[in-house]
Amino acid sequence: MEKGASSANERLHFGKMGYGCQHYRRRCKIRAPCCNEVFWCRHCHNEASSVLKNPSDWHEIVRQDVKQVICSVCDTEQQVAQLCSNCGVNMGEYFCEICKFFDDDTEKEHFHCQECGICRVGGRDNYFHCKKCGSCYSNALRDNHFCVENSMRHHCPICYEYLFDSLKDTTVMKCGHTMHCECYYEMIKRDKYCCPICSKSVIDMSRTWMRIDEEIEATEMPEDYRYKKVWILCNDCNDTTEVYFHIIGQKCSHCKSYNTRTISPPALPH
Repeated sequence: MEKGASSANERLHFGKMGYGCQHYRRRCKIRAPCCNEVFWCRHCHNEASSVLKNPSDWHEIVRQDVKQVICSVCDTEQQVAQLCSNCGVNMGEYFCEICKFFDDDTEKEHFHCQECGICRVGGRDNYFHCKKCGSCYSNALRDNHFCVENSMRHHCPICYEYLFDSLKDTTVMKCGHTMHCECYYEMIKRDKYCCPICSKSVIDMSRTWMRIDEEIEATEMPEDYRYKKVWILCNDCNDTTEVYFHIIGQKCSHCKSYNTRTISPPALPH
């Protein structure tokens, strides 16, 4: 009895982590319902589709529409299920019947978020779903982020990959907008400190503003421009102010930021 149970268990886990693609380790392939072709996963399909010569042929798999899978151990094609109907192998240690998703790498700690409607990684206990932002965030951001409605349902402003179901880690900036972590750090490394979407400062710039104060104090403007005034809009606080023009920068009178831009004077009331 014990020998039979051991044999069945070995069969169940046969080939674990031995099959798959660059995206997932799994013991089955999927038949794409859109084009009837076979791929390891939807990402493999989408990448292959995106390089087709004719843009009208580009398309993506709707994960929930997958109906057929092919066991990588015995090549049996069958309806979506966790266990192969022919050889009994477990085609994915993690399996989501809703997303038609398989993965042998359980260290990712997958979980299905009902609100997002897709599977996430990182452990259910480590994340919460923000209803306004419309996505799962790390518990560290609970009551500690600026909400932007559906902030994850757009493309990364740097690389333009869709963020909501991206495999890459994402970050939430002070303004509430999101982008890939690697894109964010690359942006900072290039001395770009403003959100590409709303232009607000994404890090504490107080030391930089103090340094600009010192530069302005040490840089005297020519007589013709010394008392010239301009209207500015502050990207950080959205305040509109009339200030003295300086070639180095214009300081917001409200929040003391230099993240400003000149605008036309406001219209006079009739």
